[in-house]
Amino acid sequence: MIRTSSRLLRLVSLLSARSEWTCRELAARMAVTDRTVRRDIARLRDLGYGVESAPGPWGGYRLSPGVRTPPLVLDDEEALAVAVALRETALSGVLGTGQAALSALLKLRQSLPTRLADQLEALGGTLEHTPRSGESQIDTPLLLELARACHSALRATLSYRDHSGRASVRAVDPYRLVHTGLRWYLVARDVAKQEWRTFRADRVVSVRPTTEPADVTDPPDAAALVSQGIASVVYPVRTTVRLPLPLDRALRTIPPTIGTHRPDGPEATVVEIGGNSADQLATYLLGLAAPLTVLSPDEVRQAVVRHAHALLAANR
Repeated sequence: MIRTSSRLLRLVSLLSARSEWTCRELAARMAVTDRTVRRDIARLRDLGYGVESAPGPWGGYRLSPGVRTPPLVLDDEEALAVAVALRETALSGVLGTGQAALSALLKLRQSLPTRLADQLEALGGTLEHTPRSGESQIDTPLLLELARACHSALRATLSYRDHSGRASVRAVDPYRLVHTGLRWYLVARDVAKQEWRTFRADRVVSVRPTTEPADVTDPPDAAALVSQGIASVVYPVRTTVRLPLPLDRALRTIPPTIGTHRPDGPEATVVEIGGNSADQLATYLLGLAAPLTVLSPDEVRQAVVRHAHALLAANR
């Protein structure tokens, strides 16, 4: 029975690898007789796989599109390739939040045999991800642990360091991971404070699940909570600008993780942004390439004018 099951999985893998096979080709690849191939094709059909056949000596077999999708069967090299691709997709955010790639990677890691999981772990240790400006790196194993904590529906013990480097240990109810395009954030309920909080994933030291169920009743909008938290960070300098754009377009120009927005009529939006200095804010605003107006303060307005004059003089 084990040999037959393994052979059926091998047959599905071959049928998935190319559009059509002759019976003789399949028999040669599987080191069995033509009769065995025909019997195995019949077994696959009994299991619900859509396998089409063309009659005649030159006919062959192929998987047909149907209601039931056969499970994906990967060999060792294919599994490692998919895992690495999912890892890079999750870390780069090329598909937006990265949640789908991270979830798929978690499922794949859980289904891999120990031998392949060890190979993937070793391979992951040799790969580096080039961060974007201002982005902090996070190890893939830790990111997967956080994802697993969110999926487990169990309360967890979180070891964390804040922006000042102070360490703390907290009981949390993990809920969601949010990717902002720069960093990953864990959204969880702080059990002691009885409130929903956001934690920068790259500042998490460890996360350990408990056996107690998590309380995630009445959860927040995780992405909105992260955006609000980032935008409300206390900066030394804050500026208010007016964009001649409706709110939806203004949000695409300045993301909600950068500033707080409010409509100023149907065709304009006022945005408040924080930064470390007037020059830093001026550089960011000029990089938007938008006809904005600095409403306050004067030091940011003057910095924008100064940088604009310098740029104009350098390109005459």
